[in-house]
Amino acid sequence: MENLHDKRKIYEQSELLESQIKTNPMEQFRDWFLDAGSHPGISEANAMAVSTVEADGCPRTRMVLLKSYTWEGFIFYTNYKSRKGQAIEATNLACLHFFWPPLERQIIIKAALEKLPENLSDGYFASRPRGSQLGAVVSPQSDVIPDRNYLEKKLTALEQFYEGKEIPRPENWGGYMAKPYEIEFWQGRPNRLHDRIIYNLQSDFDWTVKRLAP
Repeated sequence: MENLHDKRKIYEQSELLESQIKTNPMEQFRDWFLDAGSHPGISEANAMAVSTVEADGCPRTRMVLLKSYTWEGFIFYTNYKSRKGQAIEATNLACLHFFWPPLERQIIIKAALEKLPENLSDGYFASRPRGSQLGAVVSPQSDVIPDRNYLEKKLTALEQFYEGKEIPRPENWGGYMAKPYEIEFWQGRPNRLHDRIIYNLQSDFDWTVKRLAP
């Protein structure tokens, strides 16, 4: 057994004080996201964990890419029949998590999810690289498959079928808008006395702001 007791880091890069934060958490997210996107040590600022609760009551987490954000919330795309899609269909809820170690920051977002209108999913699908389009058609995401060769053969057949043609968006593939009702901003601080500021939605765009103990 490897002892990890001494595997620790001192957090001391920044602070998060009530006098510095925005009244709307989406503005605060924008500021932090821009910081992450311009940091040379962060290659994918839009990488986020999405956690859903499955039928057995256990949460399941996977990494996806944030594709857009608005005043309403956060947009990502997936296969609606995947495990995450089925869990979202059942509960309508998910938790999103961003972690940017070089900035010693993380954001935890609890949200209600809605499918995007089909025209928006169509538009995004059409903008994807052709290989990604084919991958979305080929993969029965989360289903059990016999081996890797099964996917490769399906991909080859589809490449031939769609040669010189547009690839339509599969009906079971599209976007979600994650509308937040709670957002926590975490800034690492010395002695594990981290800054935690939490926003809770009251109505429309009216948010309360509180500090949590680390």
